[in-house]
Amino acid sequence: MRRALTAVLGAATLLLAVLVAGAPPASAASTLKEAAAAKGIVFGTAAAQSHMGESAYVSTLNREFNQLTPENEMKWETTEPSRNSFNYGAADQLVGHAQSQGMAVRGHTLVWHSQLPDWVEGISSRTELLDVMRNHISNVAGHFRGDIDYWDVVNEAFQDGSGARRDTVFQRVIGDDYIEEAFRAARAADPGAELCYNDYNIDGRNAKSDAVYAMVQDFKRRGVPIDCVGLQAHLIVGSLPGDIQANIQRFADLGVNVYITELDIRMQTPPNSQKLAQQASDYRAVTSACVAVAACKGITVWGVTDKYSWVPDVFEGEGAALLFDDDYNKKPAYDATLEALGGDPGDPDDPGDGSVTCTYTRTAQWNNGFNGQVTITAGSSAVSSWTAVLTMNSGQDIQALWNGTPTRNGNVVTVKPAGWNSNLAAGASASFGFTASAPNGNVSDPALACSTP
Repeated sequence: MRRALTAVLGAATLLLAVLVAGAPPASAASTLKEAAAAKGIVFGTAAAQSHMGESAYVSTLNREFNQLTPENEMKWETTEPSRNSFNYGAADQLVGHAQSQGMAVRGHTLVWHSQLPDWVEGISSRTELLDVMRNHISNVAGHFRGDIDYWDVVNEAFQDGSGARRDTVFQRVIGDDYIEEAFRAARAADPGAELCYNDYNIDGRNAKSDAVYAMVQDFKRRGVPIDCVGLQAHLIVGSLPGDIQANIQRFADLGVNVYITELDIRMQTPPNSQKLAQQASDYRAVTSACVAVAACKGITVWGVTDKYSWVPDVFEGEGAALLFDDDYNKKPAYDATLEALGGDPGDPDDPGDGSVTCTYTRTAQWNNGFNGQVTITAGSSAVSSWTAVLTMNSGQDIQALWNGTPTRNGNVVTVKPAGWNSNLAAGASASFGFTASAPNGNVSDPALACSTP
């Protein structure tokens, strides 16, 4: 009987081996969150409750990301605008949405010198401010206890350049131990969450990242509860530190997890194919650095779309820093990031058989010129490429064009994709923009037509 059972099991094992050997390989992930999950990490974004009524924003958020960071809704000025009066309405809504989509949530942030109410800035007693800080952490982290996967407990406590402690009300009034006290209070309020220190310009090794490293090393040695370090990674196209992976590894070697927490890579606007290609290379490099270190557990980009990025408001003349453009089109950086995660952005040679429509919008105008934007939208079937034809009016001449490849024949300009924006899924759109001169003051709209191959 045992021999017969062995024979049956052996046959079953052989059959299973044949089936596995003959099975086609699993297809590569086609979204950021799927590809990241296959690597055992999360890929998230900062989200704002004020944009959650926009369908394209929400659909992109839900499709691509499996971790959400409330952009401003958990900061002190929002959660405790007046002393001991707490407001969680907007943050609760974002957390609820994340939970409905199976997303992890990053709490941002418990203690930060910015976006801090005036009543906190006015406290001059160490005992009083320490009590206020502990009470704030206890209430906010306690309110979300069990709902938050990682807390940015303290944010941006060190200066650029020297790596000295930043001159904040917490540093001046409480002293060097305020960071330790904040972490201890956070552990008491939410024992199940990972507790992180978060800062910018610590992506590579420098005086600032050395100071953070020394603090984490000291905390681990003395048993201060710290679980992770967040490298914000607000970066500039073509100017990445060359030692990002080594820097991630040295923090990991201290026994903490590492997260890329606020990634964006900005450029001088308007974008062009060269800048977008460099940005793609840079996103690939950062993503690959994280993937290469086992303790790097997640990447978060600071926003869903360029349309709502903080960058243009802070850095004049700069922007286009994210993976999706103003119209939610995937940029070259998206494909590069997906590939670095092991995903597949799709075969650019895969033919589609659908049709396209196109629209023209004049986005700016002055006495002798204007800017225009053309948006191409696929119909009910995917398309593999598209062509837009602009017939310019008398005296008009296109001086610059981005996100497309133009050829000229007299006053007719034929525009084909830049390469990365050729494939369009059913209902998806791609856009290109241009600057035209009009020396005779003729800024009337050019004629437009579009087609597929």
